[in-house]
Amino acid sequence: MATILIWLMVGFVLLVKGADLFVEGSASAARLLRVPAAVIGLTVVAFGTSAPELAVSVTAALAGSNGIALGNVIGSNMFNLLMVTGLSSMATAMPVDRGLMNWDFFFSIAVSVVMLAMTAFDRQMGRIDGAVMLALFAYFLYHVFQTAVRERRSAQKERRSLSAPLSAVYIAAGLGAVVLGSGMVVDCASALASAFGLSENLIGLTVVALGTSLPELVTSMVAARKGENGLALGNVIGSNIFNILLIMGVSSSVSPIQVTVSTVYDLICLILVSCVCWAMGRRKMCYTRAHGILMVGMYAVYMIYVLIRA
Repeated sequence: MATILIWLMVGFVLLVKGADLFVEGSASAARLLRVPAAVIGLTVVAFGTSAPELAVSVTAALAGSNGIALGNVIGSNMFNLLMVTGLSSMATAMPVDRGLMNWDFFFSIAVSVVMLAMTAFDRQMGRIDGAVMLALFAYFLYHVFQTAVRERRSAQKERRSLSAPLSAVYIAAGLGAVVLGSGMVVDCASALASAFGLSENLIGLTVVALGTSLPELVTSMVAARKGENGLALGNVIGSNIFNILLIMGVSSSVSPIQVTVSTVYDLICLILVSCVCWAMGRRKMCYTRAHGILMVGMYAVYMIYVLIRA
């Protein structure tokens, strides 16, 4: 037991320090490239922090357990939207980028609606659906890079940046530490939960779901504390888009996914919650501590619903 606790603490240290390096390197890269931090958050940071979800979902697809892939994506997106944004807003008030709210956040809701339309009638996501998802993902990347090129001319290097090689080292080392630390935390927490007699199903719904979203949580909270709000919210929105379009696109292309009625209800919950969170942030272009408390409360209600249903 003592050994597990020690490794658990090591995992948390790697998470926090890795997130610090990852955010510092990403923010420096944004300044060097003279693009808004939100662009880096939507791409580099979002892809990096979505690596655990991608690994879990693709592995599940190859093993023929695609239900895990779909549940992992929906659960992670709910956690990202409510807990990651909520806890980051509770740590410090978080102003939001207007372009991020007007296009990228709206796009994340739109692709959730597309996935609902694909699954609600025939209760499956086939290879054609996967191809559509991947095509939308390519369009999303095209739009982000077009935005970066358009806004690069006017962006200024506001603060001193790390050198390009050092920024790359910070990003790679920070991401590696975050992924390694999250894996250690999940393994140790699962071992502790088993030692206390918790069921595998409950462990999967709580510990593993939290574990795959730990990179987003720690990275966004560190970014918010450093005042890098574009990175913090861009990470959440970008990760949600990556999860739906890239992960579900790849997973359903590997093997068709059967969808349950419960999953359809979860998708509807995700869309409704996304609309509420978008409206809260869009109203004053800022997420306050009150918004954060409300988001965390909404996630608690959703988890109670999931546990009762299970």
